Amino acid sequence: MKLTRRLFAATLFATFAVAPFSLQAQTDHVQSDIDPLVSATVERARKEFNVPGMAVAIVKDGHVVLAKGYGVRKLGDSAPVTADTLFGIASNSKAFTSAAIALLIDEHKLAWNDRVVDKLPEFAMSDAYVTREMRIRDLLCHRSGLGLGAGDLMFFPRSDLTADQIIYRLRFIPLATSFRSEYAYDNILYTVAGAVIQRVSGRTWQQFMRERFFEPLEMKSTRPSINDVTARQDVAYPHVHVNDALTALPLDTLALDNSAPAGAIVSSVNDMSKWVATLLRSGRLPDGKTLISSAQMRELWRPATILPNGVPPPALTEGKTNFSSYAMGEQVREYRGELMITHTGGLLGMVTQVSMLPEKNIGVIVFTNQMVGAAFDSVSRTIFDHYLLDQDHGAPSKDWIGAYAGMLKTNASNASSVVEQAFQKRNAQSKSSLALESYAGRYRDPWYGDVLIEARDGKLAIRFTHNPALTGTLEHFQYDTFVARWKDRSLDADAYVTFSLNPAGTIAEVKMKAVSPTTDFSFDFHDLALKPAAASSPAW
Repeated sequence: MKLTRRLFAATLFATFAVAPFSLQAQTDHVQSDIDPLVSATVERARKEFNVPGMAVAIVKDGHVVLAKGYGVRKLGDSAPVTADTLFGIASNSKAFTSAAIALLIDEHKLAWNDRVVDKLPEFAMSDAYVTREMRIRDLLCHRSGLGLGAGDLMFFPRSDLTADQIIYRLRFIPLATSFRSEYAYDNILYTVAGAVIQRVSGRTWQQFMRERFFEPLEMKSTRPSINDVTARQDVAYPHVHVNDALTALPLDTLALDNSAPAGAIVSSVNDMSKWVATLLRSGRLPDGKTLISSAQMRELWRPATILPNGVPPPALTEGKTNFSSYAMGEQVREYRGELMITHTGGLLGMVTQVSMLPEKNIGVIVFTNQMVGAAFDSVSRTIFDHYLLDQDHGAPSKDWIGAYAGMLKTNASNASSVVEQAFQKRNAQSKSSLALESYAGRYRDPWYGDVLIEARDGKLAIRFTHNPALTGTLEHFQYDTFVARWKDRSLDADAYVTFSLNPAGTIAEVKMKAVSPTTDFSFDFHDLALKPAAASSPAW
């Protein structure tokens, strides 16, 4: 699941006050000066980035000043996107999971520095020290020592493993760095956080979301899973390019039930505007009642892990930040000198963004039913610029759509060059060391489980036993390396498959790596260490 990845001193943040509390009820009244700007920007972005449908909401000073849909829910159908259209919000679900932990802390059922293993005795990492020292807050801020997206193949693409099985297999994933030494975005520890919520509250994560967030916030259309939604409801379909043609995917592509706390929520911009308004009111509901205490709101937004401060390309210089960090389910950075709380969410065929400038009391929500983050970034930044820049005094305007379009073209060209050069440099005349039949067999990774390679009609086929979508053929690349071409071309995740031989000439190990540098990090093929397993051994 994609997420945009990027020094903020704790002493400075401790003095930060969330935007002043307001008892103003939310009302849907569109400001005349923002509606034309947003409509024009969204329509241009949809055309430039080939997005069938988008939905946008703006929360300002306690009011929903705009909530609107654009385009269509599904390519080829006429049903329009509305402010009530449901989208998979993916990793924007993490803020809800973190807030659930905060609620339990408010109720004195948990503490941020409680050891995870004391609440969930079956929890284990690959390192005994990390298992013993992992605290509740460590589950939420991406500093565990796991590599980027480690373990994601256990649930993405859609798999048959249960959440309990995924948590058990976590202990077999090697750490990439020392504990708490570096930032690396993960999803699997949010699944652990969901298990902690269930153990402490006596409610499943899904029940907790409904009872403690969706109901009190009157998020009436929001669901904890796409499986709670029918195709006849107002719901957007995911879209990807397949053989250069934009194609709608089935709704169940958005299913993440076995890793729900990391990214399963389905919501609309109308409903999400209620969530954002509550956060901007320092955790208070419109009637003044407390949903999340102000103390816990400060904890949720307090930077925990420093992120690398990347230098944007020249076309995006105005988006440069002087600090970037991850808190609890949110990224904390700046935008044009203002503190920004933001997160993105990405599923196959759908990306979303929720961003807030708390000191300006502004929140912007942008949902799209296509896999191009440039669309939501260009729209949200245009909206923020409207509120931040004094256009009457000659402040510079910025064509974010044009800037992102140019960057995308450059990135796509660079990625294509990497792939093309790899194929040009290969030794196409080389032969594999073994007969094709000798590569066939059952291969096992300690955390993922079994991958089957079969010889059929003079060709090799590969199948990941837990992910039905990861089925394809092996095309010889050079020597003992093949390329897995997945039958489902919507995945856009072809991978090198390299066999290593032992001195006896039999296969010792199989390693994998994505062919294209643009492959989503959740296809963590590179983390697999596949070794031959007896065909008669129990499936794993």
